[in-house]
Amino acid sequence: MHKTFRLVYDRLLLVPLLITSSAVAQIAPPNDMGVSMGHLHYQVSNIEAERDFWLKLGGTAASFFGGEIVDIPNLRVLIREGQPNGGTEGSVINHVAFRVASLAALEAQGLELHYNEEYPGIASVFSPAGERIELFDDGLATNIGFSVADGITDEVAERHNRPLTAPIISHHMHFYLPEAQVAEAQQWYVDVFGATPGQRWRYLAADLPGINLNFSAADVAQAATEGRALDHIGFEVQNLEAFCADLIMRGVVFDQPYTRMPSGFALAFLTDPWGAKIELTEGLGAF
Repeated sequence: MHKTFRLVYDRLLLVPLLITSSAVAQIAPPNDMGVSMGHLHYQVSNIEAERDFWLKLGGTAASFFGGEIVDIPNLRVLIREGQPNGGTEGSVINHVAFRVASLAALEAQGLELHYNEEYPGIASVFSPAGERIELFDDGLATNIGFSVADGITDEVAERHNRPLTAPIISHHMHFYLPEAQVAEAQQWYVDVFGATPGQRWRYLAADLPGINLNFSAADVAQAATEGRALDHIGFEVQNLEAFCADLIMRGVVFDQPYTRMPSGFALAFLTDPWGAKIELTEGLGAF
């Protein structure tokens, strides 16, 4: 693990957490492999401005040593101070997206929305760090749904085909990959994390509790996420030590091996074959 992350995690987990919200983190229950969406980890120059942006979108705030947390149903947004070498544009993870009850309501709060003129109910908003976040109005957008692959039943994945029951909820993250590797990437997330394969609109996709992974072809190779504003994504995993041991037996190489902190919180880091940095955690929802 890089020294910056080690410093943050050691201080985070060895001292009492400075929680400013009584809300319990709303991480989705795991799939059969024990995996669910955990967090997005941003590094930005102004953490307070970035926090306030996510609060306007509908999140709730908590704090940890050296950064901020904003909770949105099904994931946590972790924000720490840093100087990224680029944004998600040009990165293998091009953007993340959320379903919202009303785009108009967000605009009324002062957020500047950039509407997709071709497709109704879709807009983008840019964070203070310049990160594009895609938004789908639940009453207007027509491409929210997810169809599982033939022969598969997944009740959790059916959430995409039901009306929204909260002001905002996580929807998808969008990977841009070489065209010949789109199907391979979908299968990798199915094999490694137990994601459910299927189709979201015109995109090959794989669903995990809390997030839908969409895969598109890019004309040119995209940059790895490490060092970008969205430095890495995180999956929460039950029985993480055994999960990591199994992945090692299957040939997965870890950047940072399984580590359990004195607090009981556990983590590991790996990078997918296309450059998306992934943190695996156990206990993220406890603080």
